[in-house]
Amino acid sequence: MNVPAGDAGRSLAAEGERTFQLRDLSDAATYVVDDAGHIVGINPRAEQMLNRAASTLLGKDAHDLLHRGKYGESLPRSRCVMRQALISGETRQGHQEWMERGDGSLIAVSWMVTPCRIGEGGEGALVLFHGESAPTHAEGQPRPSASSMPELDRLALLAETTATLTSSLDVDETVRQLIRLVVPLLADWGVVDLLTEEGGVARVAVVHYEHGVRVHRRDLEGPMPPVPQESSMPLSRALRGVTPALVGPQDYQGSPDSDIAVRQRELFEETGMHSATIVPIRGVREVVGALTLGRSERSGAFTSADLLLVEDIARRAGLALDNARLYERQRRVAETMQRHLLPTLPRVPGVLMSGRYLPAPDASQVGGDWYDAFVLSDGATGLVIGDVVGHDLDAAAGMAQVCNMLRAYAGEVEKPPSEIVNRLDEAVVRMAETTMATVIFARVEQPAGAWRLRWTNAGHLPPLLVERDGRARFLDDGSGLMLGTGLPAAREDAAVELPPGSVLLLYTDGLIESPGHSLDDGLARLARYASSLVDQPLGSICDALLAGVRPSDNDDDVAMLALRIPG
Repeated sequence: MNVPAGDAGRSLAAEGERTFQLRDLSDAATYVVDDAGHIVGINPRAEQMLNRAASTLLGKDAHDLLHRGKYGESLPRSRCVMRQALISGETRQGHQEWMERGDGSLIAVSWMVTPCRIGEGGEGALVLFHGESAPTHAEGQPRPSASSMPELDRLALLAETTATLTSSLDVDETVRQLIRLVVPLLADWGVVDLLTEEGGVARVAVVHYEHGVRVHRRDLEGPMPPVPQESSMPLSRALRGVTPALVGPQDYQGSPDSDIAVRQRELFEETGMHSATIVPIRGVREVVGALTLGRSERSGAFTSADLLLVEDIARRAGLALDNARLYERQRRVAETMQRHLLPTLPRVPGVLMSGRYLPAPDASQVGGDWYDAFVLSDGATGLVIGDVVGHDLDAAAGMAQVCNMLRAYAGEVEKPPSEIVNRLDEAVVRMAETTMATVIFARVEQPAGAWRLRWTNAGHLPPLLVERDGRARFLDDGSGLMLGTGLPAAREDAAVELPPGSVLLLYTDGLIESPGHSLDDGLARLARYASSLVDQPLGSICDALLAGVRPSDNDDDVAMLALRIPG
């Protein structure tokens, strides 16, 4: 079978001359996946059975989106028989597998997977399935409790919890994944309370499963009253790390012993929960919060087996949240260090300067990018752009040392940029921690009325000069080895006249690099954008370049320094 490339994988070619569209298979629900398991074609019958539009399916991972265990839990890939058929490249069939529909309900299916070709040379598989008469856990119908789960399914759920929660170092994402794992599999409601670093309590998530989707109740989230040490109420005990508890609204019908107990009673009244579990979320050294799971629509109450399972899940969540918080703390320290080391740009008569620093888009990394500008002893202006290799606290610390050493060497004596960078390189090699960096050090001078740039480049991307009429060129001269290699480097100086009204741009690779495009593409894009913006205010040019040039898939930070010569 073949899916023509020109139809983006939405049609199949049968044997012989006749081709047909997936919609011709009107009696069978079918979809096609590529060799990575992403859906590239689907027929209307499958859209109908899955209660999902094609636009919500195409390009998505079929396993992650559709395949479920019989309790609605996400399946580890190692236990998915349909996934195994795709990997083996053999035709296989089976019964009593489960798919999740668009409204959150489950459908039991019989299925067949057979290999097919996609486009020219592409490999994939055709999946055909139809519904069985087995009951589904539709929205509003009771789901099994943990006590009825076979031990293998419980272990699989815990393994999935560990794998899912440890895949992120972001607190909000970890909480979101935690809720996804347990609602609606174990409960109609999921509530997460976290202890803050200031010693308070924040209700960061109140989620209800309704009409097939998880709905955040923002009105029930927010700051919580403090936890009194003497309180015997279940939530207070959980937040102090005491044993978990099975709870019902009757536990909050008496006189509350604290403000936080009042809030918990209001939660039960607002949600209609008739049964709940409240368990501590423990980190490595201390309690980080509490997890409350509640049932309102389904009739069965939580059991002691449920409580043990939820406690195991919360323990794994605690380790993930602890790691995420430690990482966030380290990232904040490094970013604070970076921002405090960025200079206040000097005032140079007639010359305008503007600088920008932007952390990585997902805030998952910190780096060693920096810019600097200062007035030298002979009246020239020193310009610096640099990037210490790495994306962690060590890189930020190395950046601080290199930045300060360069300032010190540049201010000592009036020497050409190449000699100053050579001295810096010798010092970097002697640093206790191995540090490698790229850097440009330049002097902006006005020796006889005309402005001139003298610079040396230690492995960095070339400066960009844009003249007033929009002509742009990269200053490729003066290039040499990066700092910290330990190899002898014969550095050279380069010089160029800076025309009146021109804009000089120094930048780090985070502005242009992309995994999906070459470096030349990024440089060309930068030159094109900068040429079109040359008549704009300098600060507006910097902002527009960050917004228009920086690739969306770039995970690096950006430092940028721009300078405009008097007209």
